[in-house]
Amino acid sequence: MPKKDKYHDQVRNAIEKDGWTITHDPLHFKIGKKEIFIDLGAERLIAAEKGSEKIAVEVKSFLHLSFLAAFYEALGKFILYEEALEIEEPDRVLFLAIPAHIYEKEMEDELLIQKILEHKHIQAIVVNVHNETIVKWIK
Repeated sequence: MPKKDKYHDQVRNAIEKDGWTITHDPLHFKIGKKEIFIDLGAERLIAAEKGSEKIAVEVKSFLHLSFLAAFYEALGKFILYEEALEIEEPDRVLFLAIPAHIYEKEMEDELLIQKILEHKHIQAIVVNVHNETIVKWIK
């Protein structure tokens, strides 16, 4: 089993505070010979007659010395996991969890990063890891 990211527990707590139920920690499945481990699986009821909304969350702490190297790695995982979910659990939406201090410093006002998030349809959850709350959903 892969090692948890530095902010894994804080992101998990923030998701639960936002009304989600953690169903998998990690969300694990196999496609062909490849094992996939996405950090968290969660769901919440939409309405009694509509069923539930399901998400998968890949937590990234962005601890590399270079932000761009960490972002590059996160994008690669996101693309791989998004395709894996399309095969295994197409009703589950993938989100990248980003610490708020990283988002505000390195991403929020950066044209290139915002363009990539928009153009590649990267959905993200910005999490304040100090008070364990979700600051922003990027869809």
